[in-house]
Amino acid sequence: MSSPKDAAAGVPTTSTVVKIIGCVVGVVGSLLMYGILQERIMTRPYGEGEDEEFFTFSVFLVMNNRLVSMCVAVIVLAVIRGAVAPVAPIYKYAAVSCSNVIATTCQYEALKYVSFPVQTLGKCAKMIPVMIWGYFISNKRYGLYDYLIATGVMAGCTIFALYGPTTSSHGGGGKKSEKETGMYGIALMGGYLGFDGFTSTFQDKLFTGYQMETYNQMLWVNFCSAIISSFWLMSDSSMGDAIAFVTKHPAAMSDALVLSAASTLGQLCILFTIKEFGALLFATIMTTRQFLSILLSCILFMHPLTWQQWIGTVMVFSALYGKVILGGMKKKEPKPDKPDPEVGYGAEERKGLMEGAEKSS
Repeated sequence: MSSPKDAAAGVPTTSTVVKIIGCVVGVVGSLLMYGILQERIMTRPYGEGEDEEFFTFSVFLVMNNRLVSMCVAVIVLAVIRGAVAPVAPIYKYAAVSCSNVIATTCQYEALKYVSFPVQTLGKCAKMIPVMIWGYFISNKRYGLYDYLIATGVMAGCTIFALYGPTTSSHGGGGKKSEKETGMYGIALMGGYLGFDGFTSTFQDKLFTGYQMETYNQMLWVNFCSAIISSFWLMSDSSMGDAIAFVTKHPAAMSDALVLSAASTLGQLCILFTIKEFGALLFATIMTTRQFLSILLSCILFMHPLTWQQWIGTVMVFSALYGKVILGGMKKKEPKPDKPDPEVGYGAEERKGLMEGAEKSS
C-alpha cells in the first residue's frame, strides 16, 4: 500500500497504477477488438458453399455504430444528470456528422481493396490533413518539428506502399488488376483522411463558445449521423438488402453489434484516460495500440510484409512516438479538459475516436 510520503514524492499510488493499467487494457483491448471485427466483417465471407457471400454495406455498419453510441450517451447523461437537450444549433451537429459519416464509410470501404495494415498505417497520417485544414480554416501555425514529424510519417507510409503488397485478400472482386485495386483503396483512404481531418478542424470551429459536455456532443452528433446514414441507405435502396443479409447470416449482425460495443467502450475508456491522466498517456497508448493492431492483423489474417514495409512501419511509429515525447517535454502538465495540442491528440482526436475509428489508432 502506498504511503503519503510516496504521494508527496511524486511516486504513483497503488490506485493510480491500477487506473493506468485499467486505461491501457480498456483502450487497447476494445480498439483491438474493433479492428479485428472491422477486418473480419469487410474482408471475410459469411455462409458456406453456394451461400457464401461478402458483407458490402459499409453505411449500415456506420448507422449501427452511431445508434449504439447514441444510446450509451443517453444512459451516461441520465446517470450523471447532464444536459440532454442540444446546446448548439442542430445544424452544427449535422454538419460535423455529414463529413464524419463520409469519412467512416471511406474507412470501411477501403478494406475491400487494401489490407488492414495499409489502412491502419494510412490513418497514422491523419495529422497531415488536420494540419492543412487547420491552416486554412483556423489559421493555425505549426513549428518546424511538426513538419519534420509529418514528413517522417509520410515517408514511412510511402515506403510501405511502394515496396510490398497492399491489396486486400478480398481484393474488391471483379476483374480489376492488383494495381487498380490498390489505387482505388488508397484513394478511399485519401477520402477518409481528408474528410476526417476536415471533421476534426471544422467541429472545433463550429462549437467554439458553447459550454458543452462531451456526452452531449456525443449524443447529438451520433444522432445526426444515424439519421444521415439511414437516409443514405434508403436513398440507394440498400437498407432492405442489408437487413436481408444480416437476417440470412445472423453472425454478421452479431459481429456488427460487438463491433459497435467495442467502439463505444473504446470511446468511454478514451474519455476516462484523458480526464484522469491527460493527453500524453493517451497518445502513448493510442500509438502502441495502432502498432499492435498491425501485428495482430498480420498474424490472424496472414498479411505478409516485406522487410522494406517493416522499415516503413518503424519510421511511422518512431515519428509518432517522437511527437509524443516532444509534446510531453514542451508541456509537462497538459490540462485534462484540453489536452496538449502539440501532442496531437486534442478535441479533434477525441471526437474522431468517439465516433468509431484507429483513433483512433
